[in-house]
Amino acid sequence: MTHGTGDLMMRNFRLAPLGVVSWLALCGSALAQTQPAPETPVTNTFGKWTTIVDVLDTGQDASKTCAASTAFFDANGNSGTLTLSISTGDALPPDAFPAIMLTVDNKQLPTGKKIAATFGDPGVKVSATVYSNDAVIGRPSWTVDNQAKTSLALLRAMRQVVSLDVTFGKQAFASIPMDGFTKAYRNLGTSCGFPTKDVAP
Repeated sequence: MTHGTGDLMMRNFRLAPLGVVSWLALCGSALAQTQPAPETPVTNTFGKWTTIVDVLDTGQDASKTCAASTAFFDANGNSGTLTLSISTGDALPPDAFPAIMLTVDNKQLPTGKKIAATFGDPGVKVSATVYSNDAVIGRPSWTVDNQAKTSLALLRAMRQVVSLDVTFGKQAFASIPMDGFTKAYRNLGTSCGFPTKDVAP
């Protein structure tokens, strides 16, 4: 009787890894599907840009948040990110465009509600107003005042330039590579259901 129980335990022990392998294979299969589980953020990389699509399901309705981000270093070597984000619960293009936020470890940049900013390169210039936010995980951040006309012009500039030069006031502080922006923006539109031809035809 004891031998039979031990034999059964050994067989279960040998079968356990097979169960784990099957479970991992099932997970891999699920991740490979085009429609992932709602709780799983989907990431894609386009050049220097990464997109993240997440689903928030409240039980009554589900909304998607779509974001695209690229990393950079400012003129002083401080690390930063430029992020676009929009949710299906927000007004969508062409009525409103993704929020544009800069986060950078630079405490010397101006803060406040109405900071004059310029984006572009020597051939393309877009003037905008930015405002500083509370630090994100200890890192200062600034958001572009999301006026549809200005945001559209800025997004078009991001598509056109090789690097986006950013100036706050008269202080030029970063040149951000735009490699992959066009595909990343199209991915946001596909994921969150808005047209992108006005920015990235």
